[in-house]
Amino acid sequence: MATLKDIQRQIVGVKKTQKITKAMNMVAASKLRGAQEKMEAFRPYAEKFAEVLGSLSERIEADEEHAPPLLVPRAEVKTVDLVLMTSDRGLCGSFNTNLIGKAENFMKEKADQGIETRVICMGRKGRDYFRRRKHAIESQYLGIVGAKFGFNIAVSVGTERIDTFLDGQTDEVHMIFSEFVSMARQVPTVKQLVPIVGVEKAEQAQEAEGYIAEHICEPSAEELMAEMLPKQVYVQIFRGLLETSTSEHAARMTAMDNATTNCKEMITSLTLIYNKARQAAITAELMDIVGGAEALKG
Repeated sequence: MATLKDIQRQIVGVKKTQKITKAMNMVAASKLRGAQEKMEAFRPYAEKFAEVLGSLSERIEADEEHAPPLLVPRAEVKTVDLVLMTSDRGLCGSFNTNLIGKAENFMKEKADQGIETRVICMGRKGRDYFRRRKHAIESQYLGIVGAKFGFNIAVSVGTERIDTFLDGQTDEVHMIFSEFVSMARQVPTVKQLVPIVGVEKAEQAQEAEGYIAEHICEPSAEELMAEMLPKQVYVQIFRGLLETSTSEHAARMTAMDNATTNCKEMITSLTLIYNKARQAAITAELMDIVGGAEALKG
């Protein structure tokens, strides 16, 4: 049975842990506000960018000879690049586990189809996971998610992936990121980056609302598409980074809040155990005193 000093040491240790988790919760909440503001400010731009691309794509001939290379899917897919976005630090609940699980399911699905998957890790947790399992990592970018980063990071990563696609080293490029839905919900999401698909979704949404946007452009739509398609890849990568960064802060804030609550419950439980043990010790001492007094009388 634990002594009173042991229980006291446990209570002191849990109180120190509670202070740390509470501080981490406050730091995550502070970072979350800034990250969420950037993410919400960028979302309309990314959606409008896709809308303009959709409008321009309708003016381009559908045949593969005239279509931009980034729009043309490969006849046979043999190699796929997977850009996996995770955090560099832990203590954020199941945030990284869910993203890595999504990546493993994606890779298993491609392996069943006879397709090789090359992993590009953006984040230390994903890198460490695949390194421990001896899985080859094509490239890695650390210290980005959860920190301050600019659009140049998305340009650097996107340019490298576009070059590998145009050179024929890979047939598709996909991205796995955490989509921020709410404080309590962050959804691991797979999105295809190259070849670019779904640029007509904006038109379909507009048709459902009863109108179609007509963009007047100069020079030709073909020239604009050649310039804008790579930027679409950069925009999607940057949006994925913003979403993942916001999701990480939200997940850490929730995890630290739960940890602080658990610490409070543990302190209450240990205090109750300490009081019972102290009461038992006092009762035992009183019994010894009474027993000694009775022995002296006899």
